[in-house]
Amino acid sequence: MTDGPVWFITGCTTGFGRELARQVLARGWRAAVTGRGKDRMADLVQGHEDQALLLDLDVVEPEQVEASVKAALDRFGRIDVLVNNAGYGYQSTIEESDEQAVRDQFEANVFGLFAVTKAVLPSMRARGSGHVINISSVAGFIGFAGSAFYAATKHAVEGFTDALRAEGEALGIKATAIEPGPFRTDWAGRSLRQDRSRIGDYAETADTRMAQISGYSGKQPGDPARAAAAIIAVAEMPDPPRHLVLGKVGFENVTRSLRARLEEIERGKDMALAADFPEGWG
Repeated sequence: MTDGPVWFITGCTTGFGRELARQVLARGWRAAVTGRGKDRMADLVQGHEDQALLLDLDVVEPEQVEASVKAALDRFGRIDVLVNNAGYGYQSTIEESDEQAVRDQFEANVFGLFAVTKAVLPSMRARGSGHVINISSVAGFIGFAGSAFYAATKHAVEGFTDALRAEGEALGIKATAIEPGPFRTDWAGRSLRQDRSRIGDYAETADTRMAQISGYSGKQPGDPARAAAAIIAVAEMPDPPRHLVLGKVGFENVTRSLRARLEEIERGKDMALAADFPEGWG
């Protein structure tokens, strides 16, 4: 076991979290490997029992959050890198969405992430160092048809990461948002709930896109192993980026969207400036 960083990773049962935990442990680093169902992650820690702590953690359960962070600190003495990966997708048209499904998604994707971060921050602040890595999405920049509420959760993660970076910088705490495009994590087949539209007016927009997402599960161009390696590389940077978009599809979509947004904002410059009092700051 090497004297490397101590990681705390949520959502390790499948997808990015699972692959990231595998690579972190393979490097000889220590890690709290957490997720819903220890039995589903047991294979990850085989042969790494001296460096891994396997924990049941549902991020929407405050008692589990506090207990898991305490257990990791008791075992390892510190947490250097927190990766907030737990979450899932819910897709529907805005009009036909199920209110409880929307609230449940916010509990996991947003409030669960907030809770884990709040639990870890005191120890990072006391040590004067740490890195919080939040798994967002291209949807954190772009609201696609049929994904309004998922996009809203990821927009929230983006804003939270911005503020965390601003608050933590002077304390030695770094923050990065990771924005994957389509990756072959079986997200669409495993971690996505869809309420397909029954209203014909949405057939060519939201419903078509939901059908496409269901159809390409397992065919996405993104490689989870390469994504995990990129996340590790970011964690090793002395000055990590605020954003890391992963995958060609994601990169092209995000850069195109941001350029168009900037052009649109600049076209409204005269109206923007005219909204101030003539004398400016009072």
